[in-house]
Amino acid sequence: MMKFMLLFSRQGKLRLQKWYEPYPEKQRRKITRDLINTVLARKPKMCSFLEWRDHKIVYKRYASLYFCAAIEPDDNELITLEIIHRYVELLDKYFGSVCELDIIFNFEKAYYMLDELLIAGEIQETSKKNVLKAIAAQDMLQEDETPQGFFEDSGLG
Repeated sequence: MMKFMLLFSRQGKLRLQKWYEPYPEKQRRKITRDLINTVLARKPKMCSFLEWRDHKIVYKRYASLYFCAAIEPDDNELITLEIIHRYVELLDKYFGSVCELDIIFNFEKAYYMLDELLIAGEIQETSKKNVLKAIAAQDMLQEDETPQGFFEDSGLG
């Protein structure tokens, strides 16, 4: 089971975090800081798996973003790497070659995609097509809730 997932930039800026186990806020900040420093200090040719505290860490760098997941010591690293890759494929498909700015300005979509893919740290949906259908349905619902001329009619646009 996945404990948490972090997305961060090469500069160490946290862009997205999803925790599947409860941790106190202070401990979350410490874990995040320590883990980002540990991963960024590793050389590019090094293995993407590492033992860290009582977790197994699986990470992958895509362009300027690191996707990092903590799993239980007896979980399969390759499956976790495949889940990370599936998430990146979903982001790419939705945003059309995803970049760090897409995550920053559309973080709610990135979280929603992650929630459609994983529940409680376990894979929920393996089909990219089904996840993208759910996201398209959410986009339609969001468009229906906010009519086009609402802001202009209210004098806000």
